Amino acid sequence: MQGRAAEAETSASPAAEVAEKRGDLRELRGQIESLRKELAASEGSRADAADQLKDAEREISVTQRDLHRLAGQRRELQAALRELAGEARTLEARLAGQQAQLERLVHRQYLRGTPDALSLLLNGDDPNQLARDLYYLGVIGRERRQLLGEIRESLRRKQALAADARARADELGEVETRQREQHARLLAQREQRKATLAKISAQISAQRREIGNLQRNEKRLSQLVERLARIIAARPKPRPQESTPQRSPRPEIANSHAPEALPAGRFAQLKGSLRLPVRGTLANRFGTARQEGSTWKGLFIRAATGSEVKAIAGGRVVFADWMRGFGNLLIVDHGDGYLSIYGNNDALLKQVGDAVRGGDDVAAVGNSGGNPESGLYFELRHQGQPLDPLKWVNLK
Repeated sequence: MQGRAAEAETSASPAAEVAEKRGDLRELRGQIESLRKELAASEGSRADAADQLKDAEREISVTQRDLHRLAGQRRELQAALRELAGEARTLEARLAGQQAQLERLVHRQYLRGTPDALSLLLNGDDPNQLARDLYYLGVIGRERRQLLGEIRESLRRKQALAADARARADELGEVETRQREQHARLLAQREQRKATLAKISAQISAQRREIGNLQRNEKRLSQLVERLARIIAARPKPRPQESTPQRSPRPEIANSHAPEALPAGRFAQLKGSLRLPVRGTLANRFGTARQEGSTWKGLFIRAATGSEVKAIAGGRVVFADWMRGFGNLLIVDHGDGYLSIYGNNDALLKQVGDAVRGGDDVAAVGNSGGNPESGLYFELRHQGQPLDPLKWVNLK
């Protein structure tokens, strides 16, 4: 009785762990949403020209994320259809072989005829030959029955494959229809943003040159990082059995990092081996003077709109929303107080709570937030303090 109870408890534990993790994820998202609303309320006291782009840029990001998801579904369905087509070809070849084998068996049986044992005995044939003939005819009959069963199973599988292929093709058609609808929506949203930007471009340029405006943006980001750090610190740490064994760090960032925040000390070991999150031109570097005043707290990497922005290491998304001065902003927690920050994106492809691995696409390059040129604003922070990203990456 106790054994059964223990077994039931053991079998229920994975489901309990899944439910617990889902609850933690909902709680995290709720905390971040409360923080987002608090930030929005505090920003409402001083209007910024770039705020007029907020709704359009948020909508563009959401639509882009939907398109990215649909593209993934489309690739999966196309791969499934190719696999089904390959299975169908293999099955056709097998069926053709089975039918040819059946034809040979029937022909052999026809040549030998189908006499019964009594007729053979009355004919006065050799009893030993009679036994051999009856045995041979029995073998042919069993083989034929077996082949007929295999052919019926092959035909059933062929029908199932055809039905599966039709269903996948229908799904693919629906996905492609949604893609066209989302693409049309995206074009309309871009036109709306373009019109808004044309109206306020002079005001945005003036505000970008204002030192006070830049300082307020930097302070806003620092406050966000500090609040996120408090939320992260308050989260329960995973139990030892939940952690994933890690391999030793490699010369370059790999896609094998655990999807959770890295174990304590692991991110620090990656110093000098990280890759920049996007391919492009380093337009501004950490610590250099900004035209608007102050100094750069990160890097600005000039890149084409739509270029893939990749997570520099494994972690979990703790912020993904539009923010004044940084447009569509995404922040990843890598554990041990390390955060990576990706700003001015055209689209955010991940949401709060999503686990990411090093090299995963997390955003698409843009110029949201009123930035005059397309590119990625990238920061690294530890315990809230900005770090020079170039000391952490391998540019070779």
